[in-house]
Amino acid sequence: MIEGKTGGLKASQIKALERIYRRKIPADELISGELARYLTELSHELKRQLGLIIDRSGTILFVIVGDDREIEIPDLSRYSLGRSGLRGLRCIHTHLKQDSLSRDDLTDLELLRLDVMAVICVGENGLPARFSYAHLLPTRKTNQIESVDFQDFYRFDLDFSAFISALDQEMERVAVETIDLADGRERALLISVGQMSRQQVENSMAELDELAQTANLAVIDQVIQRPRKFNPRFLVGEGKLREIIIRALQQHVTLLVFDQDLTPNQIRSISEITEMKVIDRSQLILDIFAKRAQSRDGKVQVELAQLKYILPRLAGKGTAMSRLMGGIGGRGPGETKLEIDRRRIRDKIRRLEKQLDSLSRGRLQRRQKRIRAGLPIVSIVGYTNAGKSTLLNALTQSDVLTENLLFATLDTATRRLRFPLDREVIITDTVGFIRDLPDSLIGAFKATLEELEDADLLLHLVDLSNPRFDEQIKSVDKILDSLNLGTQQRLLVFNKIDQVSAEDLPHICRRYDAVAVSALQRNSFGALLDELQHRFWVEEDSPVV
Repeated sequence: MIEGKTGGLKASQIKALERIYRRKIPADELISGELARYLTELSHELKRQLGLIIDRSGTILFVIVGDDREIEIPDLSRYSLGRSGLRGLRCIHTHLKQDSLSRDDLTDLELLRLDVMAVICVGENGLPARFSYAHLLPTRKTNQIESVDFQDFYRFDLDFSAFISALDQEMERVAVETIDLADGRERALLISVGQMSRQQVENSMAELDELAQTANLAVIDQVIQRPRKFNPRFLVGEGKLREIIIRALQQHVTLLVFDQDLTPNQIRSISEITEMKVIDRSQLILDIFAKRAQSRDGKVQVELAQLKYILPRLAGKGTAMSRLMGGIGGRGPGETKLEIDRRRIRDKIRRLEKQLDSLSRGRLQRRQKRIRAGLPIVSIVGYTNAGKSTLLNALTQSDVLTENLLFATLDTATRRLRFPLDREVIITDTVGFIRDLPDSLIGAFKATLEELEDADLLLHLVDLSNPRFDEQIKSVDKILDSLNLGTQQRLLVFNKIDQVSAEDLPHICRRYDAVAVSALQRNSFGALLDELQHRFWVEEDSPVV
C-alpha cells in the first residue's frame, strides 16, 4: 500500500513505488542492499523522503512518500502489540541530508513500539551513504533506546531474525517479571492536570485512585502536572502528552484516565496519538454506576446518563460507533452512519426519559402514601463511602448491601426506625455524592433524589476519618444547594469516630455542631437517637402547664 504525499508524481514514479511494495525482504536482513539502493536512488530523484513499514516475515506493508523533511507514518493500530510490548514492525526511511535519527524518529520508535527505526542517508550520487538504526532496550524501570551508526551503509551487517528474536524474548521476560500479564483487569495510568495547590491536586488524585479501585482497574502509575495554562487541544502540552503515552506504553498500560473532564475534541485529539483507551473522571463514574446499578430505576437512570454523555462525543477514533469518516464535504457514507447512530441515541434517550417519568410517578405515589401515614421522614445523605448504608443497617437491623467502595449504593432503600412509646420514623438511604458530580448524573438521579424534598430532616453523614472530610462536607452542601435543598433542615453526623483521636473528637463536634457515631458500634448511637427524638417529639414530651 502506498501512503503519503503522492501528488505531483509521474506515472513512472508511481510504478517504481509499486515495484518496491511488491518486494520481499529475506528474514535475516533488516533491509537488503539491493532494495536500499533502489530506495535511495528513487528518493534522490524525487527529492523526497521515502519510507517502508515491514513486518517480521519481510513483507512490505506500506511504502510512504514524504517531503524533503519528513515522512508521516500511517495508522498502525490494526497491528497489535505482542506480549513483549513490541509491535512486530520496523520502519526504514531515507534522509536527503547526512544526518542521523531525529528526535521525532526516536519518539515514533517509542510511541509506536516498533522493532527498529532505521535511516538510510542519500549520497550525492543517489547511493546509500550513512546508515543509523535504533531499538528499545528492556529494563525493569524504563525502556531505554540504543542507537547504532555507520558512516557507510555497506559496513552494516546484522542477522535481523536472530537479533529480533532475542530482543523479543528478553523484553517479554522483563515484562513478565515486572507485571502480571495474567491479570485480566484494565491497566490504568491516572493523570491529573490542575492549577490548584499541590495539596488539592494530590487529594483529587487520591480520590481518582479510589474511583479506579472501585471500577476494578489495576492502577499502574500516576502523573500530576500543574501547568501555567491548559492546552485547549490536549489539556496538557503535546510534548508532555507524548511523554505520558511513552511512559504508559513502557508499563503495558491499556487505559489513560484523566481526573479532569475532557471535551469531545480533547478526547478525539488524544485518541489520535495513542491506541490506548482514553476516558475522563465523568466516564469513570458512569462506568462504576453502570456496573453497580441493581434496581430498574437505577439502571434506567444510568443508561440515560451514559447516552447523554456519549452523544456529543460520537465522532472520531476511539469514541465513535463507526470509524468511517465523511467523503467530499463530509457527507459521505461515514457521515450517514454517524447520523444514524446519533438518531438512534436520541430516540433511545427519549424512550428512557418517558420510562423514567413513569417510574417517577410510581415513586411519587409511594412517597405520598408515606406522607399520609404522618410519620417523620429522615433521609441519610453524604459523600460516597461515608457509611450511610452501614448506619441504616445498624439503626434498623436490616441488610442493605454495604461495601468499602465508592458508590456501593445506587438505589434508594427505605426502612422504619422504631423509638420507645410506639414512635417511628421512616429513614431512607440515598446514592452517595462526590466532588464535581457530572451534570448528566445529577440530572439522571434527580428523580430519585426528589425523595429528599419530602424529608423532614436530612441526616448529613460524614466520614470523620477521611483527611479531606471538610472538603467533602462543602461538596455535599454544594450539591444539595444545586438540588434546591439548601433550606431543608439538616443534622450533621460524624461517622467512623473509632478511627480518630478521642481527645480531639469533642472539640471537632462543637466546632461543626455535629453529633458523633460509629456505624459499627451500636452503643455509640445514644446522642444521635436522643437528637432525633428531641427534634420530632420535644413538644409532645413537654409537661402541660
